[in-house]
Amino acid sequence: MGVFDRFKLDGRRALITGGSRGLGKEMATALAEAGADVVLVGREADSLKSAAAEIGRLGRRVDTIVGDVSAPAEATRVAELAARDFGPIQILINNVGGRRINIPTEEMPLDEWQRIIDLNLTSAFICTKILGGEMVKRRYGRIINTASICGFIATRGIAGRSYETAKAALCGFTRAVGADWAPYNVTVNAIAAGGFLTDPNRRWFRENPSLKDTFEGQVPMGRLGEPWEIGPLALYLASDASSYMTGSCVFLDGGYTAW
Repeated sequence: MGVFDRFKLDGRRALITGGSRGLGKEMATALAEAGADVVLVGREADSLKSAAAEIGRLGRRVDTIVGDVSAPAEATRVAELAARDFGPIQILINNVGGRRINIPTEEMPLDEWQRIIDLNLTSAFICTKILGGEMVKRRYGRIINTASICGFIATRGIAGRSYETAKAALCGFTRAVGADWAPYNVTVNAIAAGGFLTDPNRRWFRENPSLKDTFEGQVPMGRLGEPWEIGPLALYLASDASSYMTGSCVFLDGGYTAW
């Protein structure tokens, strides 16, 4: 088998939470280009329909599930539905996440803390438990968690430290489950993403141009990432090219954490 053959995903099916836009959509597209059928999960039916139509032009099957996996009950419903109606799922990308709040720790209401923990961490646990559990039974699977450099550093100038806490825990979860499931040929890895020019970030920086300059000044490469740049790494982690890699959190941040 040649090296490029190890990246092929023909006959595999991948589920991507938050797969209708941003980094999730880019990862779903990369996997589809490599031959995988994909199941996109998102909160908005119109956005899912648009993404499915775009990715479907690659000639792969694209299914969608409307659901908000930040709510534990909904995450359970979505994962069980996917296993029942769209399985077997060989690749799982737990991509849903975000900060969404800017509340100092001393003022943080408990329900707001829990909301961000559920969004970034509990959703990944539930989908991994249900869909990854099926992979263990079949003795094959690839799980990718979208973490963040904020699991290792504190973002300057913004509060809401439940985000840093959740992403750090997600990396710990990745390492532990990766070790637990290694004997079953199920790998679990994470991408610790830095700043990317997703549509919400582009809008944010248009409104606050000085913040973009400040952030880019902290990145050795001098720029933020383009969303497509996460796709090749996701493909590597989803494919047999990464068969000896598990429990890792890989930085993709233009060198931000190197300084």
